[in-house]
Amino acid sequence: MEPILGQAGGQAGAAAVTDGSDATFREDVIDASMSVPVVVDFWAPWCGPCKQLGPAIEKVIANTQGKAKLVKINIDENPAIAGQLRVQSIPAVFGFVGGRPVDGFAGALPESQIKEFVSRLIQMAGGDAEDPIEQAMEQASEAADAGDYATAAGIYAQVVQHDPEHVSAIAKLAQAYLKLDELDAARQVLSGVPEDKADDAEVTSARAALELAEKAGEAASQLGELEAKLEANPNDHQARLDLADAQAAMGQSEEAIDNLLHIIMVDRGWNDDAARLHLLKVFEALGPTDEAVVSGRRRLSSLLFS
Repeated sequence: MEPILGQAGGQAGAAAVTDGSDATFREDVIDASMSVPVVVDFWAPWCGPCKQLGPAIEKVIANTQGKAKLVKINIDENPAIAGQLRVQSIPAVFGFVGGRPVDGFAGALPESQIKEFVSRLIQMAGGDAEDPIEQAMEQASEAADAGDYATAAGIYAQVVQHDPEHVSAIAKLAQAYLKLDELDAARQVLSGVPEDKADDAEVTSARAALELAEKAGEAASQLGELEAKLEANPNDHQARLDLADAQAAMGQSEEAIDNLLHIIMVDRGWNDDAARLHLLKVFEALGPTDEAVVSGRRRLSSLLFS
């Protein structure tokens, strides 16, 4: 498969970040901005917010894959240009297009706002501001929606290789592997989730889906017996709960939801609210936008608040 993000993405990103100086400012910034937007980051080693902002800007610039350039200037060693631009505090960031400053901000901003800032500069320069990673994620999503999980997995894997902390790509890659019945691969992908992203909604959904998939083999052998039990005694809540769990593991999501909602309707608090808790686990595994989840949540709310 052709690389979506390009094999040289990391190298191109690194080349787009340089250390500037008062002496090289015209060449690094003024002249360079005639062909590509240049972001200038004024910083100093003693500046705490600079240490927070710097890596975020570098990441955003690297992900533009050559559509923008970053020049970092240490004002302790190079105070002249900062003085001409009337920099009062740092970090101070300026965007240059066509040889002149056109935008800027002061202080540490979150990565999402930095992306917006850089995108505006690229658009001012007449370029395509869409992040190549976002383009790749869209392509992977389209492939998954079409049932082509192998292609989707390949694209998500490239995104993760390019950005190992892209939590959405990690979770979606695991989900694609589950659709391909590659449980070991999904398990390995989820083991690489950064600790601070472990509770992300997409990650917890992928983990829940993995748990269900791991039970699928055992569930398949239980379906007939559980259906017979329930046919013999429709009020056997435990058999209905076990059947719902087996159905969820086998991908029969709507049937599982129906059975769990039936228990809640007949005996809401049975077995310490077991049916509702199992239902929420199914919702988590399917994800909030799944049609069965949207319908199931609506029906659950109707039962609980009627």
